[in-house]
Amino acid sequence: METLNLIVDENFINTRIDKYLTEHVTEHTRSYLQKLITDEAVLVNGKLVKANYKLRLNDHITLNIPDVVALDVIAQDLDLNIVFEDSDFLIINKPQNMVVHPAPGHYEDTLVNGVLFHCKDELSGINGISRPGIVHRIDKNTSGLLVICKNDKAHVSIAEQLKNHTITRKYEAIVYNNIKEDEGIIDAPIGRHHTNRQLMAINYKNGKAAITHYRVIERLNNQYTYVELTLETGRTHQIRVHMASLHHPLLGDDIYGPKNKKAPVKLLGQVLHAKTLGFIHPSTGEYVEFTSDLPDYFEELLNKLRN
Repeated sequence: METLNLIVDENFINTRIDKYLTEHVTEHTRSYLQKLITDEAVLVNGKLVKANYKLRLNDHITLNIPDVVALDVIAQDLDLNIVFEDSDFLIINKPQNMVVHPAPGHYEDTLVNGVLFHCKDELSGINGISRPGIVHRIDKNTSGLLVICKNDKAHVSIAEQLKNHTITRKYEAIVYNNIKEDEGIIDAPIGRHHTNRQLMAINYKNGKAAITHYRVIERLNNQYTYVELTLETGRTHQIRVHMASLHHPLLGDDIYGPKNKKAPVKLLGQVLHAKTLGFIHPSTGEYVEFTSDLPDYFEELLNKLRN
């Protein structure tokens, strides 16, 4: 366990303690620091406080940070497509049909298994658990770019950019039917489906804000549309749910797609590729952007649908 001792100066009088800790203990997220307060790991002048406690001059804060709990996942030597790597993060181009994080039924051959082998001990451990650098995820059958953080500083920085919707995330997809407008914005909250809790849906009552920008790249024989999709937010299944709500579900989507239409070729899942990823570098402060080529199956499908 690590113990930090802090003394409040005149610049932070009447500041909430959770906000103060977020600014002074930057290697941890605000939500984790709030959890430590709830878990009675934070004392002010030797007494327990709540997250909304307003600080006073010369308050003595004692913060007890538990040791990081190791994640029980095996490391595997997998063939990872690493687009970029430095001391803060690596960018991986994930293939279709690969799960990002171990879960029931998928404990091996996931992206995390491969990252653990490649990076060894150089991974972030945010929120008290050794999380192998995962800041965001993409679905098993979505291909494309992911950022993996090697240290807590990078993890907190990029997670904060995700939270503030300042990261560039552009996808390309093929959807059913001909989109008439050249571009548009879908602004509809997403939450759990009201009857099937395993699915996501447009949910105006309990959903979270979700915004997707779409732009037509090419119309394919008046039956399909090749589109670019830019995420302003990042809700679970956001693109798939939003496009289905416009009656343009993703080709190959066996959950949100049409049940009465057969795909022109056999597919592993939705035709969706995370093509572009950009953010402020956590160490240099400069904007960096990465792009990836479309996977072979996507290119071949495009050529088939053009004929």
